[in-house]
Amino acid sequence: MKVGIVNNETWAFFREIADDLGAHHELETFEWNARGYPFFRERLNKRRWELSFRRFLQSRDVAFFEWASEALAAATALPKTCKIVTRLHRYELYQWADRVDWTKVDRIILVSRAKRDEFLRRFPGQRDKVVVIPEAICIERFPMHRRESHTRLGILCHLSPRKRVYELILAFSQMVSGGSALTLDVGGAGHPRFPDYEPTVRSLVNKLQLGDRVRFHGQVHNPQAWYSGIDLFLSNSYSEGLQVAPMEAIASGADCLSHFWDGADELLPQEHLFTTDDELLEKVAVYCDATQEERQRRQAVLREKVISEFDIHVTKAQIRAVVEAAARD
Repeated sequence: MKVGIVNNETWAFFREIADDLGAHHELETFEWNARGYPFFRERLNKRRWELSFRRFLQSRDVAFFEWASEALAAATALPKTCKIVTRLHRYELYQWADRVDWTKVDRIILVSRAKRDEFLRRFPGQRDKVVVIPEAICIERFPMHRRESHTRLGILCHLSPRKRVYELILAFSQMVSGGSALTLDVGGAGHPRFPDYEPTVRSLVNKLQLGDRVRFHGQVHNPQAWYSGIDLFLSNSYSEGLQVAPMEAIASGADCLSHFWDGADELLPQEHLFTTDDELLEKVAVYCDATQEERQRRQAVLREKVISEFDIHVTKAQIRAVVEAAARD
């Protein structure tokens, strides 16, 4: 079977899936470089690009769109010449979903039940095409490290308002106001769409005089090593698809608490979720006050869930099955 891959955004969540498709089928990737044309808006260059895209789709039995975004919208504006499968992570639902002709899409993969329900509230006619396959990680890449300490908190994300690092710093200042030994490691670089956010967060740390407690690591190139340096991972986002960083942290041996963004309960048990800052402070205190044996039991439950439900080896086979089923229909 001839499978085409169209991925005009990050490959961070897709490399193993693409490799698996390539191991079973004839795979070709379309070089999505629409923005590479210096004068893309000119009619001639736009026409050349469109012809190239048309030919690519015509040459494939199935085209897989890793993001249900700009490329998918462009494909569904063209005459349909192959089966189309897409994976919708999160942001596409708010920026691109209304520009996609969903009648031309044969299978739609959502990464959580929460996002499936949200998608179907807006596009109820697509119910028969939708399947939930969660985000996943390669467990082997994040070997287990036993923690002897319990004071090192950490968050790993791009620094943008959605991740609510600013609010986490404010909550952290309350955690340490009574003399606690807690520290906070912030991994991740600033986001190009929000250039003011990182300097604002750093300024807040200075204003609160937390410079000896909060460490900024910038872009983390070795997440395995970074996770081994924290005891409790925090997710403070207000919206996610199904966040991968907590899975990686848990696989490596860290505990985890998360703000109750829609779908967080598909990743973590209720006792690891918080809604308000008061609940966050309470749950951090419970973690810190637990015995070493209790913390190890907590973490073992989380790790077993990640291993059993978010294994990339399972996910890539499920996605390949969806692509193959679309081709047969």
